[in-house]
Amino acid sequence: MNLLAEYPLLLLFVVASLGYLIGTFKIKGSSLGVAAVLFTGLAFGAMNPEFKIPEIIFQLGLSIFVYSIGLSSGPAFFDSYRKNGIRDFLFITSILVFTGVAAAALALLLDFSAATITGVYTGSTTNTAALAGVIDYIGNTFPANESSDLLQDTVVGYTFSYPMGVLGGMIAIVIMERLLKIDYEKEAEQLRKIYPVGNRLTSASIRITQENQDGKQLRDLFKEYSWNVTFGRLKQDGKVNLSEWSTVFNLGDEVMVVGAEDDIDEVVKVLGERVKNSSLAYDREQFDVSRIFVSNPAVAGKTLASLNIPERYNALVTRIRRGDVDMLATGSTVLELGDRIRFIARREDLKDLSAYFGDSYQESSKVNLFSFGLGIGLGLLLGSINFKFGPDFSFKLGYAGGPLIIGLLLGTLRRTGRIVWTLPFSANVTLQQMGLILLLSAIGVRSGNAFIQSLSSDGFVVFGISAVLSLLTAFITLFAGFKLLKIPFSLLMGMVANQPAILDFATSRSNNRLPQFGFAMMFPLALIFKIIIAQILFIVLA
Repeated sequence: MNLLAEYPLLLLFVVASLGYLIGTFKIKGSSLGVAAVLFTGLAFGAMNPEFKIPEIIFQLGLSIFVYSIGLSSGPAFFDSYRKNGIRDFLFITSILVFTGVAAAALALLLDFSAATITGVYTGSTTNTAALAGVIDYIGNTFPANESSDLLQDTVVGYTFSYPMGVLGGMIAIVIMERLLKIDYEKEAEQLRKIYPVGNRLTSASIRITQENQDGKQLRDLFKEYSWNVTFGRLKQDGKVNLSEWSTVFNLGDEVMVVGAEDDIDEVVKVLGERVKNSSLAYDREQFDVSRIFVSNPAVAGKTLASLNIPERYNALVTRIRRGDVDMLATGSTVLELGDRIRFIARREDLKDLSAYFGDSYQESSKVNLFSFGLGIGLGLLLGSINFKFGPDFSFKLGYAGGPLIIGLLLGTLRRTGRIVWTLPFSANVTLQQMGLILLLSAIGVRSGNAFIQSLSSDGFVVFGISAVLSLLTAFITLFAGFKLLKIPFSLLMGMVANQPAILDFATSRSNNRLPQFGFAMMFPLALIFKIIIAQILFIVLA
């Protein structure tokens, strides 16, 4: 005990390692995952109030985690708002306003002080930036002798309610997914054309037998049917070539098609029939198949179309593997470091293609510390700006909001001149995991003692109120969003994930990245609105 209290870095890694180990245990097929680090930290914090993990660890973990999330979610975030912007904005703001009104109603009903209920609100919504905004307002508005008591009540309310703010979201997710009978695989399949969560690609050989398609150009067929597939090798008059936009199909031609099974079925209906055990699938006489890593920064952040590959090489890209996901290659696909591109090309061209794209696993796994450090630096700079609206109201985006917003913007830009902002997929996943473990360990240890006290003293009432507030908000968000607005449950889980532990839990439940896109849609707006609502709540009740 004394050793852990004296060496906080040792405490950090003991909590992180034990929590991660516990998170791997499965009960009835389910596990806590990285979220177990939070509960392990709570246990250690409850054992000894002398246990402390420096605040800088929490700040570092939070900044790295949200910035990495922003980089990976940026494009999907802005695409989603372009399609459903007004709906999503109104839904998110309505939920946030409802939470503030519910907190005010509970304060009036139970005769809680403005400081305490504001602390409960910020804790149950797990928003440290909102707490900091209220503390700053109290310190600048009230005299020292009065502000000290208000600050203590606010912090106590926050500390007691924070653990339930995390637990409430998890509990609501588990209950609602069963009540609503959610099929995560079906949702992922329905959303695969909008969000890059995987297409389960396959290939098939198709023979042209439909007479009404004889003599039609591939470009015209895509315009007419908007297929979500890629055409590969083409056997025509006994010769094998690669398909291109100007390819003209004739009766009896045989062509390889890559895509999802149902998308290939649509192509078969239009063109003809599948060819079982086709020799074309294994033909390597003229064109060979190879997977090449993208490790050259010069091509990262650029679309496939802009590289003019068919004009420079006798080659064709059929699919791209990013992490564990196979994606269909189209002209609009943007390459990222660490991607594995599947080429069909002449053997003599494969060597040049390998040199052009880099094809180095080691280089494709490295983090560009210049762009990464500059990006987080810009985020922290934005987070430190004090936005003032009149003499009595101001807020900062803080260590979470600033890096997240900059991450979303830079992730969407992908590159500026020679600077590549995005991270290799493997590096991004590692940084997210490390950031998450750091902040969960710090939060758990810091809140552990207060969590136990809240169950054995007057804090029990505060804990109960935070439970009502967090559960009520999460249940209404999930039910109204799914039933009334028809928002996919996988995205809604990310929207109720006020805290990274909930996001990780949601991701493990869905077994895909869809909750991260919901989190990226919700968090920037939620962060700003919670800061505003928290200060309004305190001002009105005080």
